Amino acid sequence: MALLKYSRIDISLRMNNLRAPLFLLLLLLTSCFNSERNCKEFQVGAFEFQSISEKGDTLKTKFNRTKELEIGYFNNNIDSNSVKWVSECECIYKKINPKSLNERKPVQMKILSTFEDTYVFEYSFVGDIKNTQRGLAKKISE
Repeated sequence: MALLKYSRIDISLRMNNLRAPLFLLLLLLTSCFNSERNCKEFQVGAFEFQSISEKGDTLKTKFNRTKELEIGYFNNNIDSNSVKWVSECECIYKKINPKSLNERKPVQMKILSTFEDTYVFEYSFVGDIKNTQRGLAKKISE
């Protein structure tokens, strides 16, 4: 029994000595998979965004964005927003001609990751982090 006890202690000590190198190896491997964020490429251009309605229909929105203006096209409606970039990857939208109190609320958008011609983003009304939603937009032209 005493021999078995020492063997367990010996194995435990050896495992403790391996924990730090294993942790560093895992940290190194996971850091290689960080999301790329090339946000400047997505600040201006023509984009397409798809979402699923509550009924299960695919809804497609197209929009053109300059550094200061975004014009969106959805269901034969045109919508215009002013754009203020607060950082390279985050901006605030304000509807130019709001028709309701809800439309007066500014929307915050943050690009989370980019890949080739698409970016993943999250958005919410400014200050309403409980209702943050995510989306995927595709750049269709400059």
